[in-house]
Amino acid sequence: MKEYSFEKLEVWKIANNFVTKIYRITQKFPSDEKFCIISQLKRAALSITNNIAEGSGRITAKDKANFTQMSFGSLMECLNVLNVSEELGMLAEDKYNDLRNDINILAIKLSTLRRAQLNNPQILKY
Repeated sequence: MKEYSFEKLEVWKIANNFVTKIYRITQKFPSDEKFCIISQLKRAALSITNNIAEGSGRITAKDKANFTQMSFGSLMECLNVLNVSEELGMLAEDKYNDLRNDINILAIKLSTLRRAQLNNPQILKY
């Protein structure tokens, strides 16, 4: 089976794992949050990987960087929703800390990717 360029990126692999964690954790959230926090968190998490994938299909480095920036924005949205979830007692502190660590790693990797896209557009062939 063909592996597409975005699937080879370490940042996409980490983000994909993060999405899986979000989906599993939100299964334990209160059902009355199904259309609010749960939905928002799942959509934001999935948007991280979706934007990395969509950006890989763009031609210019500037377009690729724009989608990487949108991934970063979705990551920050996840952080915000997780902060609220933890404060409201829907998310245990240890789970929050684990996800927060993933967010820190992803933030660094997305920032690094974006910088590379803007500073070295000729070497990016993903």
